[in-house]
Amino acid sequence: MHTNAHLIERFYTAFQKLDGAAMAAAYAPDVTFTDEVFVGLQGERAKGMWKMLCSRAKDLTLEFRDVQANDTEGSAHWEARYTFATTGRRVLNRIDARFAFRDGLISAHRDTFDFWAWSRQALGPTGLLLGWSPMLKNKVRATAARGLDAFMASQA
Repeated sequence: MHTNAHLIERFYTAFQKLDGAAMAAAYAPDVTFTDEVFVGLQGERAKGMWKMLCSRAKDLTLEFRDVQANDTEGSAHWEARYTFATTGRRVLNRIDARFAFRDGLISAHRDTFDFWAWSRQALGPTGLLLGWSPMLKNKVRATAARGLDAFMASQA
């Protein structure tokens, strides 16, 4: 197995253990991260997102598979089961991840998932009716960004 595939496995194993610091250690100092909710995070904000998610997770279970990597890029599939704290609703989120590597660390990370499927589970009727709309996606993004801002400020 390629060393970068091992890096991906260490990253997700740390997530399974809710070890945000170990996840952050897999990232390059200038890493970029994007998904359907957290867009364009760089450096410490990307690392902070994982620390925040790990610190707030109460009943997260995570499985990952299909890890592949070479010298410059990699991918994996992961699935997270958890209770969305805002609504108390159970979620199963299926995510495809793509990575870029530099100097033995993750330099870019892009997660892709079906936002409408996620919002139907996490938000219930609101997600079912509006999960496809940019308006709801932007509201969820803004709320997540405010939460990350507050978490980062509390860590300073």
